[in-house]
Amino acid sequence: MVQVERVTTERILSPKAVRLPGILVDCVVVARPQHHMQTFAESYNPAYTGEIRVPKSTIKPMPFDVRKVIARRATMYLKINAIVNLGVGMPEGVASVANEENILDMITLTVDTGGIGGIPVGGQSFGAVANAQAIIDQPYQFDFYDGGGLDQAFLGLAEVDEEGNVNVSRFGSRFTGAGAFINISQNAKAVYFMGTFTAGSKIAIEDGKLHIREQGTGKKFVRKVQQITFSSLKALQRQQTVYYITERCVFRLTDEGLELIEIAPGIDLERDILAHMEFVPRIASPVSEMEPTIFRDALMGLQQRSPLSLEERLHYNEADNVLYINLEGLNIETVQDAQKLAGFLDRKLASLGKKVNAITNYDNFNLSPVASERFFAMVKHNHEKYFLSYTRYSTNAFFRHQLGKQFTQSSLENRIYKDFEEAKEHL
Repeated sequence: MVQVERVTTERILSPKAVRLPGILVDCVVVARPQHHMQTFAESYNPAYTGEIRVPKSTIKPMPFDVRKVIARRATMYLKINAIVNLGVGMPEGVASVANEENILDMITLTVDTGGIGGIPVGGQSFGAVANAQAIIDQPYQFDFYDGGGLDQAFLGLAEVDEEGNVNVSRFGSRFTGAGAFINISQNAKAVYFMGTFTAGSKIAIEDGKLHIREQGTGKKFVRKVQQITFSSLKALQRQQTVYYITERCVFRLTDEGLELIEIAPGIDLERDILAHMEFVPRIASPVSEMEPTIFRDALMGLQQRSPLSLEERLHYNEADNVLYINLEGLNIETVQDAQKLAGFLDRKLASLGKKVNAITNYDNFNLSPVASERFFAMVKHNHEKYFLSYTRYSTNAFFRHQLGKQFTQSSLENRIYKDFEEAKEHL
């Protein structure tokens, strides 16, 4: 028995596009329009099917509140080129913040319904994706997730215990079930749980600080969760990276359980955090203050920040004697920025103890004119002192042309290849 939107007088679909052959159908039900909504909130949106593309600017930013504070802190954990899953609820805000901060092009967001790339939609249209790169069948998406394809997953939290276990599936006699939570959380390389610190708190955000007007009575950080939906023991065995993000503070999973690593400005450790937990977590020494820009109603400037540390931008393959340098998304705005990069590379290259072959990725690299002289002096120095051979690449043709001119002006080899494979072939 199948439900359809309409019946046509002739078959106009390509035979290869048929998903359910007529020989399997006994009965056809033509549904009224209200019974075949595209999402719970919308009857039809062509941006969700790839028929049109909508400008990123048409996606409304989140209102500046506690949910956005949590989404902002989580978004700061996004890694360049990461393949990311966003769960329902609080994690939906990561897509909105990443779009607002104009860093969506540096990552690939996915949802378990099958959408890849684009901008996942929140609220009652969750599961749909605007401007998707691809929409695949849900079972295939889970094959990818179960196979370990996710670099990062952002999921909700309802209860967390002192060992770092998470419960989102059972509350007293109410059993909501785990859904896709287990598949995603068990197989992603890094997991970030997001939620308010307590249930029912009234919080104001003023002058870049949090102000607790009324403490919530519903504790989320408990001695023992009612049901383990995410096992911290298994996560430690898998060597997963695990963080727990709230508006007041951030925890991470360690071998000894939860460790408090960040506190929001305006929050008192004893009064606003420890007094509302059923256990005392490990306290990092020192505890960092959460980034102040999170708590101000203005862009945080994530597009101008590096989503990778300098250490994470280098990978040396000793067997091939090849050094991979990833400058994607790096902004060199000042002479000091260029000097910092030069000093770091000089130390790291010297520590290798021999000359190497090097490939550099220049995708989305930004070099300010005021810093270009120092940057190219560094490149020339490294060529002469540390490299046996050297290639570079960028997938952007216009950028290859512009950067090539700058290399020529600096008396350096100006060939910039169109992709990694071509650069490696010519190394």
